[in-house]
Amino acid sequence: MLRARDAMDRRFAEPLDVPGLASIAHVSPAHFIRTFRATFGETPHRYLQRRRIERAMAMLCSTDLSVTEVCMAVGFSSLGTFSRTFREVVGQSPRDYRATHPHVDRVPTHFSMAWTRPSSLGSAVSEKRDGDVAP
Repeated sequence: MLRARDAMDRRFAEPLDVPGLASIAHVSPAHFIRTFRATFGETPHRYLQRRRIERAMAMLCSTDLSVTEVCMAVGFSSLGTFSRTFREVVGQSPRDYRATHPHVDRVPTHFSMAWTRPSSLGSAVSEKRDGDVAP
């Protein structure tokens, strides 16, 4: 099951079907659906839709792609299905979601690591250095 779920996470934008995913898990399609639901709490189809919507949410906040381009980039073939599913999962349309969530530029990792570093570390090091001064 984990192999199939990992394949869904990696290839969420590709057309995936239950028989193909079941073969990755080395089980029959019917057994795959039952076991996947028992293991992860939702059907494979619903899991894949949710992963696609999560990716679309990130793209709507971090790119200037149109809603249609985001729809196609995350693996939906129909804008109507994408919009309906997005509204079911998020509670608002993709356009409204983008309007209420500001565009976020990517921050280089070294900056984010520096900003999230505990501030007390710097003072502890300087205090130790000050105390190590030879008489």
